[in-house]
Amino acid sequence: MTAPNPHPSTEGRTPYPVGLLLTGRRVVVVGGGQVAQRRLPALIAAGAEVELISLTTTPAVQAMADAGEIAWQQRCYADGDLAEAWYALVATDDHAVNEAVSAEAERRRVFCARSDDAAAATAWTPATGHDEGTTVAVLTGDPRHSAALRTTIVEGLRDGSLSARQYRQRTAGVALVGGGPGDPDLITVRGRRLLADADVVVADRLAPRELLAELPPHVEVVDASKIPYGRAMAQEAINRTLIEHAKAGRFVVRLKGGDPYVYGRGGEELLACAEAGIPVTVVPGISSSISVPAAAGIPVTHRGMTHEFTVVSGHVAPEDPRSLVNWEALAGMTGTLVLLMAVERIGAIAARLIASGRAADTPVAVVQEGTTATQRRLDATLATVADTVAAHGVRPPAVIVVGEVVHVLDPATRTA
Repeated sequence: MTAPNPHPSTEGRTPYPVGLLLTGRRVVVVGGGQVAQRRLPALIAAGAEVELISLTTTPAVQAMADAGEIAWQQRCYADGDLAEAWYALVATDDHAVNEAVSAEAERRRVFCARSDDAAAATAWTPATGHDEGTTVAVLTGDPRHSAALRTTIVEGLRDGSLSARQYRQRTAGVALVGGGPGDPDLITVRGRRLLADADVVVADRLAPRELLAELPPHVEVVDASKIPYGRAMAQEAINRTLIEHAKAGRFVVRLKGGDPYVYGRGGEELLACAEAGIPVTVVPGISSSISVPAAAGIPVTHRGMTHEFTVVSGHVAPEDPRSLVNWEALAGMTGTLVLLMAVERIGAIAARLIASGRAADTPVAVVQEGTTATQRRLDATLATVADTVAAHGVRPPAVIVVGEVVHVLDPATRTA
């Protein structure tokens, strides 16, 4: 990609964009400073046989030499060093040396990039970025302008805002994508990219809703919401929907809140698809168990206070024989306890923890709809949390944090 050239030293010079295939070909780099440090990784990745000529290098460049990725000649440049080279990069802070290398390159008809004077070079290094096998290269003559354009394009490709879907159509299958805790900006780059390529999206209630509004009109959205103690799409029906659409040749994204494997039943969906012979891609998401406390100013671990945290589902009451949680063991731990899906049963859970030995005045924070515009935080103790939740009408989704980390920040600096 080329753009209007704002750099006066190269005005009137229009580059011819070309991709150099340098695998196994000799490339000479003169100068081992910061410019070389930035340029060498791409040359190494291209498979070039890189020879560096420099008296000194940065530690990072020396590490490349020590690892055998480049050959380092620890000396000054000498005329003749570009013999048999296919490409040269000169990046010293000595103008006379740069001129000499450039002159030899001209004589030998070796394309040469210069870090000090683009107008005197015969090649410009583009600002490059990569996305799923595609290389984006931008040349403007002004490195800062090129880098800014490159970053915008690559970010657009990665987050799906620049979509060339008709040229990157997915094969039929299922992607289990963790959408994060609620803020649409907290989905992973890969998750957003796959969402932009979907034919069908099977979405949870807790998946970031704003992302659905960005989908093209042809994408079918299936509501797989599971409202606590209310309407819900059965898991078997969700599994069947994923399989049927994939077998019909569609690329299906199962968009879930948080992470697919943290109380998201992603494992069940993976097994169902595997048994049906459907290929599955799993994209981890940011779990609400750590992100929501963080958004509310609560670190789940803190140096000198706690080195552990435990995430527990409160979906089943402590007295229910179906519960697999050892509440007595949890009460005896000194670390942070993070409760998910526990709003309805927080009274019984708190009582069980206190009865099992956890102090009644243990700090508790309840964070409702964390990371979203309607986030709110309520502070209590194990003894008072049930009344606090009832008095303030707390409803799911909410994350409940139990432990001293609740008060790491000065209460005056907290936002409720």
